[in-house]
Amino acid sequence: MFKNSQTKNQLNKPKEAKEKMIDKQQILDLYYNQHLKQTEIAKIVGTTNQYVSKIVKADSRNNQEKEYRKQINSKQRKTYLQEYFKTYDRPKKTDNSYEKMLAQQKQDSIELSYNSNNISDYAYAKWNLSLYHTNSKGNLVIDRKLKVCADVPKSINMNIKVPTQKYKNRYVYSY
Repeated sequence: MFKNSQTKNQLNKPKEAKEKMIDKQQILDLYYNQHLKQTEIAKIVGTTNQYVSKIVKADSRNNQEKEYRKQINSKQRKTYLQEYFKTYDRPKKTDNSYEKMLAQQKQDSIELSYNSNNISDYAYAKWNLSLYHTNSKGNLVIDRKLKVCADVPKSINMNIKVPTQKYKNRYVYSY
């Protein structure tokens, strides 16, 4: 009885070897000719991914196939990215510069209006800096070519020394 089971196992070994050869040939065909992925091949053949990887790596065509797949993937990626950027809709940023300008204009009109506290000559000159230039004495003077109303200061003395309580021995320019 022992001899029968031994001969039975010996008979099955060539069958298993043939099946393994068929599996190897089928794996190599699927990988190199049909260009399937190793996970897909493992599912078709009914083996593990590691076994398929081992068979593929042992073949001499492996390096050529890697280069081929690399080229194909780069071409596919390039076309994908071109299509993606053609159809990609970027989110719009809200442009609030107009609202900022309106808020600044409102603040300036409050400062310049007669209803609120009077604005100093220096604050007016600072707000309208393009109207004024500095003369040889260091004072701000309005450009002579401009015609302005009587309320607009024509010159602003920047050299007035005003003592302060905080710094008794120092003088500070008033603005």
